[in-house]
Formats: sequence, C-alpha cells, structure tokens
Amino acid sequence: MNINERVLKNDERVALRLRDLYRTYGYHQYKMSKFEEYDLYARNKDFLVSDNVITFTDTNGKLMALKPDVTLSIVKNTKDEEGLHKVYYDENVYRISGSSRAYREIMQTGLECIGDIDDYAVTEVLMLAAESLARISDDFVLDISQLDVVSAVIDEMGVSEETRAALLQAVGEKNLHGIRALCENAETLCRLVTLQGAPQRVIGELRELLVGSGALAIVERFAHIVEALRVVGYGDKIRIDFSVIDDMNYYNGIVFKGFVNGVPAGVLSGGQYDKLMNKMGKRSGAIGFAVYLDLLERLYESDRTYDVDVLLLYEQSVALEQLLAAAKSIEEGGESVMVCKSDAGTLRYKRLVKLTAGGNA
Repeated sequence: MNINERVLKNDERVALRLRDLYRTYGYHQYKMSKFEEYDLYARNKDFLVSDNVITFTDTNGKLMALKPDVTLSIVKNTKDEEGLHKVYYDENVYRISGSSRAYREIMQTGLECIGDIDDYAVTEVLMLAAESLARISDDFVLDISQLDVVSAVIDEMGVSEETRAALLQAVGEKNLHGIRALCENAETLCRLVTLQGAPQRVIGELRELLVGSGALAIVERFAHIVEALRVVGYGDKIRIDFSVIDDMNYYNGIVFKGFVNGVPAGVLSGGQYDKLMNKMGKRSGAIGFAVYLDLLERLYESDRTYDVDVLLLYEQSVALEQLLAAAKSIEEGGESVMVCKSDAGTLRYKRLVKLTAGGNA
C-alpha cells in the first residue's frame, strides 16, 4: 500500500484501486449531476436496487430526485454510436444503505461498456468484475448465470406469460416445489436451477441436460467465455449458479454477482442490459456492474485491529520542529501516526513512542 492510500478511508482506498484498474483498460470517467428528473426512476423502478427515492420540487416546478442509481443516468445521456463507449464512475448515490437500513449518501463505483458488445467485451467486463473483487479481498467468488439459457428452457415449456413470470420468481428463490406446481413438464428447469459450482463440472452437466435443445448453442458460447476466464487465472474464483436471476424485462445474457468472505450480501452486481437500452430508445447493447462500497464497512470493521500504527506522545517542552520531524520520520517510514500529548485509552495502536525534549523516552 502506498503512502497516499494510507490516509484514505477504507471505501475511498478501494475506490482508488478500482479507478486505477478501470483506467488501465481504457475506461474514462463519467461525471454527472446529483439530480435527475424523478420520472426517469418512476418509469424504471424495477431496475433500481430500491424504489425508495428522495425527491424534491425544483424552482421550475419539476419533481426532481437525488440520484439513487448511476446506470440509468448513463444510459439516458449516451448516444448510439459505432464501436464501444467505455466509462467508469465514482459517484455518490442516495438511497437506503444495505448496512444501516437508513438513507445515506453512498459512494458507488462501477463501469459500463455500451455499443457493439461482442464476446470479448463481455469477457473483459467479467474479468474486471473478478479483479475488482480481488482488490477488495483475496477471499471472493463471482457467481455467473446465463439468462438466455433459462429463457430458452422456459420458452420450450410453452407456458403463458403469467406462468413464465411466476417461474422466473421461483427460479430466483430456488423453489423447486413452486416450479413443479406451476408446470408439469418442469424437470429440465428444476435440474437447471440446482446446477451450481465449478464451471467445468457445471458446463459438462449442462451439455448433457440440454441435448437436443435450442439452448445448447447458447451454452457453448457461454462455455467459451468462462473458459477464457479460467485460462487467465480466475478459474477457482468463478462459480456458475443459474439461480442468479435479474429482472428479465431489463436484463439478458450474462448476469453476475460478487461476494467476499465476511460480508453476508453481494458487494458487486452486474450483467447485460440490452433490454433496458431498448426500453429507453437505444439500439446499442450494454454490460456493466456496480460495487456497493457501503457494504464493505462490515468487512473492514471485522478486520480492523489498529486505529493507527504509531501513537506518538510528547511532553509540552518538546520543540515544534522536533515534534514535526519525528512525526514526518514515522510517516516516511511507511507507518501512520497519531500525535497527542496524552493517551485517553480509546486508541488502538501497534506501538507507542514517547518524545521528550531530550529525544525518545
């Protein structure tokens, strides 16, 4: 960790690492206003993590909202163009926090890749998602699903739209009893829902399960992407889980969630959202993800042993220049330092240094 990082809060430190990662792969920063017209969120409530939005009336009478989401703003303001439009963001959003269950200003970092999305673009975003988790903790897993496979299997069941919606909800809940209650010919879907684990094993079972199905071609394309991730070193961190389901009115293709040990909820979420693009009048494809930095508070609270590396206590007679030189020497040695005249007993530190007019005590 460099000296500049040590003075940052934990969420700011992670955001700095992620920004550096995304810039390395050609993503440029997207800046936006804190406000959007509320209508944008009202029309896409199902896309939001929470539909609790803080609103206010502007001076012109328009109902505005403090931004609860970044992706919707980026899609709204991105033009359909040839090639790829790669952006990352480091923005504050305003919504109910997953850690405190109260409204908070939350730092959120993520990226969006919009335009002519091919297999490389999808694989790169998945790789960056895995690497983002690696820069938070060594102990992580990225769960990946393929909605087009799930959709194709349900299509072949020939059910009504109402039953389809209910089936998708049951899939997300891994509710096998509910799936069977909704449709008699549901065994393939039930087996699909229970497929979870290492990519090589799951892909093999998928091929056997879907022999003769139109979904098999989608599986092969999916397998190619997952294999590429394994080759570049993420094989033991990738898990396939077909119960990972996002709203299929907005999402398609690959969706994914990231978890780190010590945090009970997913700290990263993303996927392909061509349907959202179409819903908002765009022709382009899109894939992206967000990292929920507020959830990492639990991780850092459990990991934190010390408030500071060195507690430097000094006598009143110590000259200012001597005190400054001592603190600077500690800082340049790669440690954090708190300078105080006395210790109230509430600070946790690795080592104690006492400075007198004659030098260290």
